Amino acid sequence: MSSPPIDTTAGDNLRWQQRSLASVWHPCTQMRRAALAPPLPIARGEGPWLFDYEGRRYFDTSSSWWVNLFGHADARINAALKDQLDRLPHVMLAGCTHAPAVELAERLSALTGGALGHCFFASDGASAVEIALKMSFHHWRNVGRGAKREFVCLRQGYHGETLGALAVTDVAVFRDAYDPLLMRTHQVMSPDARQAMHGETASDVAARAAAELEALLAARHDHIAALIIEPLVQGAAGMAMHHPAYLRAVHALCERYEVHLIADEIAVGCGRTGSFFAFEQAVAPGQAALWPDFICLSKGISGGNLPLSLVLTRDAVYDAFLDDDAARGFLHSHSYTGNALACRAALAVLDRFDEDAVLSNNGLRAAELTAALAPLRDDTRIEHFRQRGMIWAFDVREAYAGARFAERFHLAGRAHELLIRPIGRSVYLVPPYVLDEPLSQWLAQRLIATLDSVLNTSTDDADRAPAPPLA
Repeated sequence: MSSPPIDTTAGDNLRWQQRSLASVWHPCTQMRRAALAPPLPIARGEGPWLFDYEGRRYFDTSSSWWVNLFGHADARINAALKDQLDRLPHVMLAGCTHAPAVELAERLSALTGGALGHCFFASDGASAVEIALKMSFHHWRNVGRGAKREFVCLRQGYHGETLGALAVTDVAVFRDAYDPLLMRTHQVMSPDARQAMHGETASDVAARAAAELEALLAARHDHIAALIIEPLVQGAAGMAMHHPAYLRAVHALCERYEVHLIADEIAVGCGRTGSFFAFEQAVAPGQAALWPDFICLSKGISGGNLPLSLVLTRDAVYDAFLDDDAARGFLHSHSYTGNALACRAALAVLDRFDEDAVLSNNGLRAAELTAALAPLRDDTRIEHFRQRGMIWAFDVREAYAGARFAERFHLAGRAHELLIRPIGRSVYLVPPYVLDEPLSQWLAQRLIATLDSVLNTSTDDADRAPAPPLA
């Protein structure tokens, strides 16, 4: 029996929820709970708004998992995609090449001042992390230092959910079930500024974290291939933010001990933290730019239109793979590596940055939303209000959160026209770069109203089973 045609123009929410629950296994979801917190059926998107099948709108507070930079159905990105679709949707990048991939690699390298000269393409963030880990190990083996096969990651860090990426991830709900399958890695202190002791500053926390890393590198550097970090903001840790001094310190340590530095900018790149690459903020005033050995990008690089990820790396890494022996080459591949449509979308994203003064405008928009959220700083029910670039977060105190806080907040947000998914007790905003002052005022008011609604509602009847974190 053939399936009925999918109606994309009309229909009620309940029908699409029921069909989805009957056939779709949703990500980051305990499906037993899905009937009680059913997926929100989305019919279309426009700017920062998503619309369900009954015409209700929702502000996309997380940019659809941090990918949508310029709003849904952006006309300029769509025009580039339509043009590319008629030219070349895809061709394999093994033995072939095409203008969008070449131009994207060139433009991204130029944004690093040529420090990272080559670009390897993939499809999703976890794939990019796998590539960087494999490249690092293989580089050291190719240069005769095969003992360097260990990796260092930060506590609370998140780098994806494939096995290699999970091995350098420290989020128990994602990692623990698969721990027997994972390679062993070293974990060192996170520079999360929320760990500040009495009298400490964020830079003091960063210094403590760097000191722990230094002790490990001093003891194990002959065996360590790379350190992987999320610069400035650890997303899955609840938007844990740290001082840029940490980036300077780890860069110096990795240089001293000959350990690769992998900057996972999948969530924090593409202007999200206030500079195009988060690692740009490592540089101290008056000093030359500092760059890691690898930068992983995904999410916002295609503007939330198509799956794309990539790894930028230094020429010295690239050169170590050049040989007549094919086995010394980097033979990693994906069928859709360097997809022409996705690369064209990314070029349109870079055009937006060039043409619209995105970074400076984001600075103004960020100041407006931060001002609108000012009442939260004095709210005794929350702690650790924080902001970096176009990322805002705060933690609801445990005494106020109650059972299944993230799920309850998500559902209450829908009633206030917000699509919002806390991580545990951490509420965050990662909106598209299309804010203006009236919209910032509206967003702040709706967020505070949602918070009041959730914290003023009894949780006596809430299911007390452990709640999966949302994101």
